[in-house]
Parts: sequence; C-alpha cells; structure tokens
Amino acid sequence: MEVIGDKRVVLVTGCAKGGIGYHYCMAFAEQNCRVFASDVAGRVSDMADLSSDNVEALELNVTDDESVASAVATIIAKCGRIDLVVNNAGIGSTGPLAELPLDVIRKAWEVNTLGQLRVVQQVVPHMASQRSGRIVNIGSVVGTAPTPWAGSYCASKAAVHAMSHAMRVELRPFGIDVVLVLPGAIKSNFGSANMDKLGNQDWRLYKDYMEAIAERARASQTGKATDAGLLARHVVRKVLSPKPPRQITFGHMTGLFALLTWSPLWVRDLFFSKRFNLNKKL
Repeated sequence: MEVIGDKRVVLVTGCAKGGIGYHYCMAFAEQNCRVFASDVAGRVSDMADLSSDNVEALELNVTDDESVASAVATIIAKCGRIDLVVNNAGIGSTGPLAELPLDVIRKAWEVNTLGQLRVVQQVVPHMASQRSGRIVNIGSVVGTAPTPWAGSYCASKAAVHAMSHAMRVELRPFGIDVVLVLPGAIKSNFGSANMDKLGNQDWRLYKDYMEAIAERARASQTGKATDAGLLARHVVRKVLSPKPPRQITFGHMTGLFALLTWSPLWVRDLFFSKRFNLNKKL
C-alpha cells in the first residue's frame, strides 16, 4: 500500500494505554504513518501517552453515530483522505448466556460488532472516492470456536467475521481491501477489565461455577500469552504490504483453536466441558 509524497493516514479505534490498540498506533507510527487514535468511548485523556509527531488523539465513541461521523470529518478536513482503518475497539462480556444480563450483552455487541460497522459506513464513501483504502477488522479465534462462559463475546466476534467476509467482496469494485485479524491469547488489560465487570454479577443457577467463570475471564492473559507489541508489528507489516492477506491469524493458542474449529462438535464439546468444569451434572 503506497502513498506517494505523503504519509499514509490511519485511524485506529480502542487505543487506551494497556490495550492492543495502543501498540497498533506505535507500530504504524514506526512505519511513518500519520495515525489518529481513539478510545472505545472517546476519552482522549486515556491516550495522553500516545501523543507524538505521528500520532494524534481523537475523540471518537464507536457507539455514537454523530461521534464517528465527526471524527471521520475531522480526519478528512486535516488530511484530505483516510487510507487505512483498524477497527480494534472491543470489550468483554463474560458469563453464562442463560443469566448474563441483556444490557451487558447489548453493550458488548454495540461496541464489538456495530461499532466496527458504524466506522466502516463512515469511511467507505471517502475510500471509494479515492478508489483505494484498507479496512482491518479485529475478530478473534473464539469467533470460530466459541467457548463456555464467553458466548456473548464470541458471538460478537463471529458476527465481525461474517461481516468482514461479505464486505471484502462488496468493496472490491472500489479498490478497498478488507483484512480480518484473528488474534489468539494476547497480553493486554483485557483480562483485568473482564474481572472488574464480574464483580458486579451474582449468578443464581451458576453460583457453583464462580471460579470457572472467573478463570475464563482471565484466560487470555496466561503466562504464555503473546506480547501485544509483537502482534501489532506483525499485523502492521502485513496490512501495509502491496498485497495484504485476506486474513491474519497470530498469537498464542491459535493452533489449538484451528484444531477445535475443524474438529467434530462432540470433540469440541468434550474439550470445553473438561476445560471449564462443565463435565459433571449438578
């Protein structure tokens, strides 16, 4: 992806310090891109450490139509174009689907799924007018093999996968590439954020599974989890290449989830039942 005579203009969502988006911004900046960084809810104060010659914090709330439209308009006014978008903003929603409050599920889907589409619908007209652009949607390996205690989050990512595969073909006539990223277990503040939310939940049917649910909330932050900077640099190199891949899978546990995705359902059920203490009847 080459822009002659100027820096490539990149928008990254979900960039608060401690998250993977922060590292995406740093990796793009290292490649001499002009990066606009936003947090999930548009809090510029959470991105103070990102300010540099190549990175500018931008107020953008992915759950708000007007906020997204305003942020995109700001970038166009300053740079005249948007070359690449990384839809990284995301939140967890851990708990059994039979009891997880619908408000919690709705919020996760609003950020993780509709938030990505909301950004896409604002940037595509500009990219189409340029006849070039790249959209990078962040999915997850759990979107291909959903796990117990995280069905809401897994479903939000599975929807991202479906949307990405559809829009990759739909946007091809306009010269717009769509890349789907499937991270594995990546070190970030995601697990601690999930644990904080669990403190507000009081399970009735699943009170005996509290520790198993908590373990799932922090599962991606094991000692072998991949460094977020390593993932970011890998993804940035791929998406800036002349011919980016349609899909990038990277990180700890991606091999396991690839195997689970292709396994018969009874094998997957058996594995997850044992892994998350669901192999005994109450």
